Amino acid sequence: MPDDRSNDTRPSPDALLEHAEREERGRLRIFLGAAPGVGKTYEMLMAGRARLADGVDVVIGIVETHGRKETLALVEGYEVIPRQKVSYKDRVLDEMDIDAILARRPALVLVDELAHTNAPGSRHPKRYLDVQELLTRGIDVYTTLNIQHVESLNDVVAQITRVRVRETVPDSIIDQADDIEIIDLTPDDLIKRLKEGKVYFPNTAQRAVENYFSSGNLTALRELALRRTAQRVDEQLLNHMQSHAIPGPWAAGERVLVCVDSRPGGASRIRYARRLADRLRAPWTALHVDTPRSATMSEEDKDRLATLLRLAEQLGAEVTTIPGQNVAQDIVRHATANNFTHIVVGRPTRSRWRELIEGSLTYDLIRNAGDISVHVISGTERGNEAASRNVKAADEQWQFDVWPYLKATAFVAGSLGFAALLDQFLDVRNLAIIFLIGVLTSAVAGGLWPALYACVASALAFNFFFLEPRYTLTIRDPESIVALAVFLVVAVIASNLTARVQRQAVAARSRARATEDIYLFSKKLAGAGTLDDVLWATAFQIASMLKLRVVLLLPEDGTITVKAGYPPDDTLAEADIAAARWAWEHNRAAGRGADTLPGAKRLYLPLRTGRTAIGVVGLDNDKQGPLLTPEQQRLLDALADQAAVAIERIQLVADVDRANLAAEADRLRSALLTSISHDLKTPLAAIMGAAGTLREYAPSLPESDRAELLTTVLDESERLNRFIANLLDMTKIESGAMEPNFALHYVGDVVGSALQRARKITAGHKTEVDIPPDLPMLKLDPVLFEQALFNLLDNAAKYAPPGSTIRVQGWVDNGSVVLQVMDEGPGIPPADLERIFDSFYRVRKRDQVQAGTGLGLSICRGFIEAMGGTITAANRSDRTGAVFTIRLPRPAQSPGIDEQSVDGQTSGDLA
Repeated sequence: MPDDRSNDTRPSPDALLEHAEREERGRLRIFLGAAPGVGKTYEMLMAGRARLADGVDVVIGIVETHGRKETLALVEGYEVIPRQKVSYKDRVLDEMDIDAILARRPALVLVDELAHTNAPGSRHPKRYLDVQELLTRGIDVYTTLNIQHVESLNDVVAQITRVRVRETVPDSIIDQADDIEIIDLTPDDLIKRLKEGKVYFPNTAQRAVENYFSSGNLTALRELALRRTAQRVDEQLLNHMQSHAIPGPWAAGERVLVCVDSRPGGASRIRYARRLADRLRAPWTALHVDTPRSATMSEEDKDRLATLLRLAEQLGAEVTTIPGQNVAQDIVRHATANNFTHIVVGRPTRSRWRELIEGSLTYDLIRNAGDISVHVISGTERGNEAASRNVKAADEQWQFDVWPYLKATAFVAGSLGFAALLDQFLDVRNLAIIFLIGVLTSAVAGGLWPALYACVASALAFNFFFLEPRYTLTIRDPESIVALAVFLVVAVIASNLTARVQRQAVAARSRARATEDIYLFSKKLAGAGTLDDVLWATAFQIASMLKLRVVLLLPEDGTITVKAGYPPDDTLAEADIAAARWAWEHNRAAGRGADTLPGAKRLYLPLRTGRTAIGVVGLDNDKQGPLLTPEQQRLLDALADQAAVAIERIQLVADVDRANLAAEADRLRSALLTSISHDLKTPLAAIMGAAGTLREYAPSLPESDRAELLTTVLDESERLNRFIANLLDMTKIESGAMEPNFALHYVGDVVGSALQRARKITAGHKTEVDIPPDLPMLKLDPVLFEQALFNLLDNAAKYAPPGSTIRVQGWVDNGSVVLQVMDEGPGIPPADLERIFDSFYRVRKRDQVQAGTGLGLSICRGFIEAMGGTITAANRSDRTGAVFTIRLPRPAQSPGIDEQSVDGQTSGDLA
């Protein structure tokens, strides 16, 4: 059978449009890596040098060398655009100067770290937006990106690495890339680079290997990077084929297409296609060709088709419906246009003589498929796969409407009057055409039956008024009999065709309205953030589209309870409760019109997802008998599927939140038990040991030994006291019982008191204090503020090496007083900066021994925030070490020294 593929010789308009848009903007090349340290920046600089050698104008917009010698060496020889200085929170940050790049207008600019978040006050909040502006100005861009920063993979990466990446870029950036170059490195090689200090500093690298950069994590991230790149390359190949009108398929990647129709055995074909796609690791699509015959399908066939398409969607297929006339040609045309390599179709089911007359879809596909593999599946329908319902369908409510027949009578009468006017000018046989116009108008306005009525009326009028002998129903001339018969046949055929077109138009409008309503419903569900919003939207949508009363029931405490309704209704009879519970437990319909418990007032249908039933919807109205027509049942299935997915989404989010809370509670409980077992038992053991030695051997011990043992008892008692005080303070903070006792105080006095109290802890360190004497007095609680400073000094002493310097400095900045505590320790790992103030969270020391309880910094934050201030942690920029910055608001008006009393003394007394 010849296959007319004239459409295949033309390029795809969409592909040509996309190609034209790409020609107008700059080219984007992304150097994609699975993890930091694989060499993305190095390869980008090497590629830029190659373009420089070709005479291309290349500049560096921004490149982060991270102190690596090899990268620094590659930067030499490039023109580097000076960075823009942005002030933020007492710091000056360097950002890419996009205005300078646009003014310079190079041919190619190198931009490192595409997912970077720009400092507040920058032109764009994200660096990828800077890159997009450069591309729209016609400037080519080379950039780097790690796979964990791709938005659609954020949850997957978090599940793999247990680290949630905050900086992401939308997938559309990947889709806009003209070239993606994978920078790949084996896990062993990357871990070796980490240990050699080529990625992070040695102290940070060891923690990275133990947590994020494990061999399993890196392998999974490599697979994600390769798969995402392969997906983009496949899209580029398909776009190239469509823009150049290449029929294909090009088997560079596998794609599976399963043909879905109303014939039995469709479920077997769909499941086979899913298994085939899994084996090939390929995307797959379920395709249905909607032909004019689809409108004449029985309700059973329509139900089966809807069930099969829903099954394909639940199994992960992309469901596509296209209009067509010749099913085989349309399937092959769609497969070649979209580069499918496999077509799954059912075996022929028609008898041999019907295949000779009507043709065979399977044989036509095999003849015309070309290089596409065709899989013929002989699966038979099992009983549980049939599209049978256990709910009785309501009969279509048909009421006789006289108006279309009255209109048809008027059209015939009008045709009769017009024919009477033309009778003296035209031959009688030509007058039949005028009556035919009335018949067609009746078909368009009223449908088939009014059109057939108009046929009969027109034939009788034509015979009575125009055929000899006139004004009788007798026909004298045999030729007139033939003319009347031909007129009647033509009128019947024309009216039938016109009525069919009219029915198709009405059906198309109805489908368009239903599709629009379902689309708006899906948008409403997507924007709903709470379960109540989803339930209310679902009840209202079902009630408004089906003109029924609706109740929604969800499981709660081992039973099923009403959660929403429209109109609002929360009372159910015993029979309804039993029917709803049965529908929930057995995942089948029950109640009115169903096979089970038909005596209930409402019909109860389970809300199902691909995993399980998640609820029940109850329907009723004031009429008797079954509720839903077959068309309404299919519409309800579509609405219920979307509602079930939305409800499951909300419930899964709640489950995740509960799991996170439980995990956090377990972590806190474990940390508390660890702290108590270590930080409580250790000083107690030292006190008991020293006290026991004094009791047993005091007379025989030298005075110096007795003094040392007494000092041990005193020091360990103070340590134990601090631990218990921390626990009590944390309890007050978390219970909200913290009430600061505000008064005006000079910060230097509180700092001096904290240093005096911490002199034993900081005895092995140098202490520098730079507090200007003219700092304004602050409204604070001196006890809480001193405790916060003490905890910061204690933290600095623990993590800084002996002999290093602990510096405390303060100054005034924009109406606030800033106080910083700085040490010279190893600093804080970047991944810990946001968590370091959490309760019981402790950063490991270099000797891998955990220090302290993990409460000190959390207490600092609680005390400072209770006094209206803020505290942040960062790493020093001048050398290694951590810096904690406290910012307290300056009072609007500071009273004179002789006016303010603090702790029973005047400020003058303090001076």
